[in-house]
Amino acid sequence: MKIITIEWQGDHVIMIDQRKLPHEEIYVKLTTYEEIAQAIETMVIRGAPAIGVAAAMGVALGIQKSNAKDSASLKQEFLNIHERLYKTRPTAVNLRWALERMKKCFEASLALSVSQLRQTLEKEAIQIYEEDIQINKTMGANGKHFIQNHSKIMTYCNAGTLATAGYGTALGVIRAAHEEGKKFLVYVCETRPFLQGLRLTSWELYKEGIPQKVISDNMAASLMAKGEVSAIFVGADRIAKNGDTANKIGTYSLAVLAKHHHIPFYVVAPISTLDFRCSTGQQIPIEERDPKEVTHIGGRAIGLESVDVYNPSFDVTPHELISAIVTEKGVFDPPSTVSSLNSVH
Repeated sequence: MKIITIEWQGDHVIMIDQRKLPHEEIYVKLTTYEEIAQAIETMVIRGAPAIGVAAAMGVALGIQKSNAKDSASLKQEFLNIHERLYKTRPTAVNLRWALERMKKCFEASLALSVSQLRQTLEKEAIQIYEEDIQINKTMGANGKHFIQNHSKIMTYCNAGTLATAGYGTALGVIRAAHEEGKKFLVYVCETRPFLQGLRLTSWELYKEGIPQKVISDNMAASLMAKGEVSAIFVGADRIAKNGDTANKIGTYSLAVLAKHHHIPFYVVAPISTLDFRCSTGQQIPIEERDPKEVTHIGGRAIGLESVDVYNPSFDVTPHELISAIVTEKGVFDPPSTVSSLNSVH
């Protein structure tokens, strides 16, 4: 079974509309960088690695559609495209990483003809896409030994194929263990308010035939107290130099509960998620989103529409609550040792 999160199609990009899942599998066709920017902002595509790939493709698409006749005149247009995509979502550092990589590629290619430059940027975006899939598979191989046969795993939000170019980060580890033939159960936290666990992770596990039980977020502590959880796996949107990790709001709560109940808590993320400009998690910017994500489900109000709402999309888990961070470069235990990757980031 192959889920296509995002794909380059020569003169346009297609991506599955994750807002419609699991009831409708609808693919949208995007022909401009502005459409890609809006898709990122409105959660058509989400997940840190996936929006990084989308941003890279947005740059390539924007330059492809430019009417500039020479490389020099493209520069301001490139900067406008770069800035627009950069502002789409502030917390996931993979987006910045991908845009900076595309910028370096652009600046290194200014001596080329416009046609060659367009081809070079397209190639770079596709390479970022392909690398992400391979990185996820490597992380799966690096982390699958943490899942024991007949264990009960808990996961939060969606860190699977839908959050990446393919295969997944935290869900990639679960997928790799399943492919190895291990038998286990996955507890899928619903993940309020946007329900990425209920709508997306559960859908992916169903497609893969991996046994699961969906739970409301407030059931997690009860399951841990009963000894029903062997380990917890989550993804990340940004990891600070000291190992503090930003992930979907509610992750911190799970980490505190896991520590109390002596349950290992694993973060799975590529090195592109590491941000050495942030010394600690206190410096990670936290996005606040539309209050309707809290007051509405499926466009229908479930609470007072005029009530004040606080809706941060992420929280930060301190590194001391994390058992290990799994990357394509290896497993870091304690998490603070990810700072050793500074030279390769």
